[in-house]
Amino acid sequence: MAPTKLHLFLEETAFYNRILLGSLFPSELWTPIPHFLQSWLRNYIGGVLLYLLSGSLWCFYIYYLKRNVYVPKDCIPSRRGMLLQIGVAMKAMPWYTLLPTVSEYMIEHGWTRCFPLISDVGWTAYLGNLLIYLVIVEFGIYWMHRELHDIKPLYKYLHATHHIYNKQNTLSPFAGLAFHPVDGILQAVPHIIALFLVPAHLTTHIALLFIEAIWTANIHDCIDGKMWPVMGAAYHTIHHTTYRHNYGHYTVWMDWMFGTLRDPSEEEAGKKVT
Repeated sequence: MAPTKLHLFLEETAFYNRILLGSLFPSELWTPIPHFLQSWLRNYIGGVLLYLLSGSLWCFYIYYLKRNVYVPKDCIPSRRGMLLQIGVAMKAMPWYTLLPTVSEYMIEHGWTRCFPLISDVGWTAYLGNLLIYLVIVEFGIYWMHRELHDIKPLYKYLHATHHIYNKQNTLSPFAGLAFHPVDGILQAVPHIIALFLVPAHLTTHIALLFIEAIWTANIHDCIDGKMWPVMGAAYHTIHHTTYRHNYGHYTVWMDWMFGTLRDPSEEEAGKKVT
């Protein structure tokens, strides 16, 4: 890879560091820190702010402003339960945010197939590569998630931490990142694997990693958005109650292909019959 591209990668991540760290701390406090640690600190602070702000705003909207509209009163999780979920996520956050920091390090050193500018490949190639990237991520997260259930030691020591939230009144947007840190990292690893398989845009890759925090909050709110083929909260709530269905991430396609899909509309119809 040409040195100019590596320079652009480093320039971009340094720019993000200046925006966040420079707005929060005097320069003499953070500029002497090595670039890798600056990037980790920026990712950590950004991850914490994104998690707390998005979760708080969403909970305020669905549980208070729209009380009994989206979620029945008796299904709203307790404040204590949500604080416990926040505690689990906060313990894991330093480790979660190490993953994008490591991916940036690999990109900056030219170890991946990343490119710095969309103009390097053109919009058609960018969109095509992005689609392939998302398919790889979807496939990878499906199988990583499924194996975290099927391999008993992985479930017992890692994934069970997340599955203590197994009823509607224990699930909330804050449960989205309430994982054992190793579990959370494993489920995000497909984003890193994709960097070695398909040309990816640096900014888009970083954005997609942080969008995960918003997406996981969304699929734990128990609200049925009814947007097929999106693997929304209604599908994921079934996953938290049956443990054997709906392992997918953004869409239902992997569960459909591999025979683990359970449709919430069929579930609702079954309840009405009984």
